[in-house]
Amino acid sequence: MASLQTGTGTSVSSTGAISASRVQSTDVYNTRGEHLGHVDDVMIDKTSGKVSYAIMAFGGFLGIGERYHPLPWSLLKYDLSKGGYIVPLDKATLEKGPHYDRVELGDDDLAWRERVYGYYQAPPYWM
Repeated sequence: MASLQTGTGTSVSSTGAISASRVQSTDVYNTRGEHLGHVDDVMIDKTSGKVSYAIMAFGGFLGIGERYHPLPWSLLKYDLSKGGYIVPLDKATLEKGPHYDRVELGDDDLAWRERVYGYYQAPPYWM
């Protein structure tokens, strides 16, 4: 498989595929270039194999007080020059959005997905 070299020396598969473990810890920025957080995890639909959403860690300091924001995968666009994902959101929108802390992480369910996708007005991947 061929790979492309980015400006940061990181190689990216020419197919666009990446392992979920490499997505974890990838930085997330808004369209103004402000650092919002990082991808903590990726949720995959067991039946369809599609990515349900990314869980972005946001806020807090040194992991204390950090909140986890599920973001519809369709909102994240990878930017080679930044080496991270860009989302069309500002901090205020994220702060008001669906979120939870580490002890609340659990299995994905349809009601949760509908709440997340509804808040961000993203087309549901499961339809």
